[in-house]
Amino acid sequence: MTLPDGLPLGLASLQRETAAGRALPPVERWNPAHCGDIDIRIARDGTWYHQGSPFTRRELVRLFSTILRKDPDGFHLVTPGEKMRIRVEDVPFLAVLLRAEGEGETQRLIFTTNVGDETIAGPDNPIRVETNPETGEPAPYVHVRRGLEARISRNVFYQLADIAIPGTGETSDRLGVWSDGRFFVLGPPS
Repeated sequence: MTLPDGLPLGLASLQRETAAGRALPPVERWNPAHCGDIDIRIARDGTWYHQGSPFTRRELVRLFSTILRKDPDGFHLVTPGEKMRIRVEDVPFLAVLLRAEGEGETQRLIFTTNVGDETIAGPDNPIRVETNPETGEPAPYVHVRRGLEARISRNVFYQLADIAIPGTGETSDRLGVWSDGRFFVLGPPS
């Protein structure tokens, strides 16, 4: 059954649950048959596109982000009855806000993504920085949930750089940040 907005009934109920502040759907427990590919693409800047046009309804992007799953064969939108592959240019989310609580080893870094997820960097949600071998430009990421990552936006990465401190031991020649008891290196040795 399809609703007037073109959403299957199951998606509409998921949207109501998300809006009510309920937990994310248990997509890791759903194992429907693969139904094919759908012309949805998430651009490197976090913009979602359908058939080449950007999504205009933020609520729809939020809804789809809650049923996104990364499998060995790519990214999929998953419901209990369907599994559709989508294209993701880099990673599905963009970390657009940063809030730091505390200091030193007890500091907690809380990232907010462009779809409204919050994640605390730490052992379960590591920060990693890839370096482009040609340009030397860093590409920082933070794990959000269930194998899905957010690329850390430039302004948030600058915020991290502002609070970076020298490491200790084998990372003493590198700058990084503490979050939830773990030290994350932000760049190459100095």
